[in-house]
Amino acid sequence: QLQLVESGGGSVQPGGSLRLSCAFSGFTSDLYAVAWFRQAPGKEREGVSCISASSDSSHYDDSVKDRFTISRDSAKNTVYLQMNSLKPEDTAVYYCKADPTPAGSRWCTLENRDRNLTVWGRGTLVTVSS
Repeated sequence: QLQLVESGGGSVQPGGSLRLSCAFSGFTSDLYAVAWFRQAPGKEREGVSCISASSDSSHYDDSVKDRFTISRDSAKNTVYLQMNSLKPEDTAVYYCKADPTPAGSRWCTLENRDRNLTVWGRGTLVTVSS
């Protein structure tokens, strides 16, 4: 059974950086498209970034474009979200989501819809304030 564990959240000042980690256990992360979502109080969950199982394709929400970078370290079975130039509006609980895909798939999505085999982590809190 796949389990996802997020880490790396914390409190940072505007303009600062954080690196979130999504660690896979049970299965190799290379068999999954992975996405980072976030949810702020009073707001719906929104897709932030995703990376395909092949790691050849990635997408970013316009709100984080040019500031965040998603990557995968297959040897460590971990997907990362490097967050730079953080803004107060980035404050949210960040969740890692995994969807199994065919080997080498270039697909990933930021669509806010679970599939039958979607697996979620429990989240890590990011707070950006002065």
